[in-house]
Amino acid sequence: MSHATAHAAAAAAPPSADVPSWKLLMTLAVAGALAGGLIVFVYRATLPSVEAHRAKILQQAVREVLPGCARWDTLYVAGNTLSKQMPPATGRKPAECVFLGFDAGGNRIGAAITAGEPGFSELVSVIFGLEAESGRLTGMKVLDQKETPGLGDKIEREGFCSQFAHAVAPLTGVKVKTGSENEVQTITGATISSRAVVRTINNAVERWQPLLRAYLQGGTS
Repeated sequence: MSHATAHAAAAAAPPSADVPSWKLLMTLAVAGALAGGLIVFVYRATLPSVEAHRAKILQQAVREVLPGCARWDTLYVAGNTLSKQMPPATGRKPAECVFLGFDAGGNRIGAAITAGEPGFSELVSVIFGLEAESGRLTGMKVLDQKETPGLGDKIEREGFCSQFAHAVAPLTGVKVKTGSENEVQTITGATISSRAVVRTINNAVERWQPLLRAYLQGGTS
């Protein structure tokens, strides 16, 4: 291509115009607002079904850790006592509560307690049944965990969970059981996760057992 031809082609091409920065910022702001609005809309639209699903799972779990449970009372923490009355809402944190279970004949069979503490990777959440007077557990179920697949996640298996039924708190994690009612055999390769469950239950029992005993000694059924 000759010099004259190249010069003519360059002259014929439309001049490039830079887009003002304020237009770019405006475009990003509008796109961000639309995306944020969509996220909020989807969250609000799906929240009722998500909460209903969680409630259903919790109800099933209560019956699992309190065998024979036909109904239960929800007891809320009010100061240093338990009450059937839900306390006034304070912020976004839900009111702390336990579930006092009864069999079909109206006999009290124990309380279902939820608790969670850090495991090897993230928070491990459990629910367990407790006979407040004796400190004996009636069952345990892992509600949520994100431990290492194939190792820490073994805390959800029946062989580990079934040990907690009839065990007496405070629990002790051991490699080999000797026959004590306090012992829970930890999982080889998942000792940290196993001990996290034991620690979580012990701490929860330490906190909730006095509250439950005081409530029951008050003559409330």
